Amino acid sequence: METVLVTGGAGFIGSHLCERLISMGYNIINLDCFNDFYKPTLKMKNIDSLLLSNHYKLVKGDIRDHLILEHIFSTFHIEKIVHLAALAGVRKSIGDPLEYIDVDISGTVNLLEFAAKYHVNKFVFASSSSVYGNSRHIPFKENDPLDLQISPYATAKRCGELYCATYNRLYGIPIVILRFFTVYGPRQRPEMAINLFTRCIDKGIKLPLYGDGTTQRDYTYIDDIVDGIVSAIGYECSYEAFNLGSSNPISLKDMLELIEVKLNKRAITSYLPDQLGEVKTTYADINKSKNQLGYCPKVSFDSGIERFIDWYLKNKEIYDI
Repeated sequence: METVLVTGGAGFIGSHLCERLISMGYNIINLDCFNDFYKPTLKMKNIDSLLLSNHYKLVKGDIRDHLILEHIFSTFHIEKIVHLAALAGVRKSIGDPLEYIDVDISGTVNLLEFAAKYHVNKFVFASSSSVYGNSRHIPFKENDPLDLQISPYATAKRCGELYCATYNRLYGIPIVILRFFTVYGPRQRPEMAINLFTRCIDKGIKLPLYGDGTTQRDYTYIDDIVDGIVSAIGYECSYEAFNLGSSNPISLKDMLELIEVKLNKRAITSYLPDQLGEVKTTYADINKSKNQLGYCPKVSFDSGIERFIDWYLKNKEIYDI
């Protein structure tokens, strides 16, 4: 079976993807730098079971490190790359945009260089719904104009897409761009809203709410996202971009109320002004993904929140606030 390099494979999405690919018979090389954006111990817990597999190899290192990448590509026959590693977080990118340029753009170009040098036969790039910015075209379609990003993180992701297109044209690397729409589920990063809200409500801690609660997100359950990534790995093309979302925007207020119901606890809220860089709505048009990838999200928001909270209640000792 083929060997896949998964960057950021110890993170939320990456660890779920590695589990799925191993169950399908792939050999996985996971390159992860275990940065301190959130506790590295959480990432290690994500991959506890993976470390027991003979089909999984963890390499601790940075996508910007030429020596690490040379070691990986010269040691293992890497046939496909799923590039998930990135500095995430819209708000943090406003405070430190240069770091996002370094990791999310330079790191991606570094990886593309090795993909070209070693003739990788598929490069899947994890982009973001944030590339659409505050688009007036609702729902967002893959061929919409993409000149409305409102955060350095979003701009860095768009730059990554453009470099992918350039390397496809230069070297013929088959590339799939996947624009993820607010992924949630077990192991979600601790600063993300559903995880943070759940912990605050459960522990009776005041919950900061930015804006008036009417912003909407197209929340997408992790299993559906992994389905989409797996389809993209096997999809034959030169270069394509796809939305991976649920196509069902949920308001901040409705999300909060559902978590309250599932926990049977009330939130203690503190309303704050809107945050810079946050878009008002994300809403994926997934017709292209359905037609070409066979992508079909199966987990409703109600069911997904219930699954997340069930997981959280069994694992909440790993978190502190």
